[in-house]
Amino acid sequence: AAACPEPDRDVSSSQFSSVDLSYITQGEAALQRALSILHQHASWQAETMLDAGATVSSTALPGLGKVFRAEVVLAVPVAQLQWELFERIEQMPQWNPTLSQVKVLQRVGTDTLVTHEVTAPSNLVGQRDFVSVRHRRRRETAIYLVGTATHVEPLPSQEGCIRAESRLSCIVLQPLAGDPSCTRFTWLLSMDLKASITLSLGGWIPTSVINRVLPQSQAEFIEHLRQHLSTAACP
Repeated sequence: AAACPEPDRDVSSSQFSSVDLSYITQGEAALQRALSILHQHASWQAETMLDAGATVSSTALPGLGKVFRAEVVLAVPVAQLQWELFERIEQMPQWNPTLSQVKVLQRVGTDTLVTHEVTAPSNLVGQRDFVSVRHRRRRETAIYLVGTATHVEPLPSQEGCIRAESRLSCIVLQPLAGDPSCTRFTWLLSMDLKASITLSLGGWIPTSVINRVLPQSQAEFIEHLRQHLSTAACP
């Protein structure tokens, strides 16, 4: 089997339009914000402990509100994970039933994507769609996959969907010390699900429900990813 490709830094900015460069800038800004969160000593509160060994904790930060951090060790190398989570992002709904569609609207160089994701219908919060910039960066042995909401014209919300926003998503993939065949997976997530918009069935979604849904969705994503990796081989 061929080796999974590794991300490289985009060589020159001269090849990009001003719109392309704005997407790269948004991705880099999201990365810097994520790095500052990862390096600061916030007081993280445990949210839940999964059977699979993943932990989810949270903290409240200015400008972002509640940020959730999921951590787990996965028994696959970093290269395969970044391949599945970045290069093959459009295939994600095949193994993650919480998504009905992921489409790459634009590729900017090798390390920046503009994506449109639609969640599967959910009884708790209803269907949402997201337009995001996704950006990949290598730092030493770690790979960072960051995402943040962006705006693309014209891309109206799908019927029955509420356009939500990813304030910040950052997945950090690091080889496990002493065992590079395993990856330490850390995921920061802050979302605005637009819960104050009245749903068709009436009423608003309480913050307490949102704060239960997000860590639960992180836990489910990790479980679906783990199941998928157990059957998938790196191309």
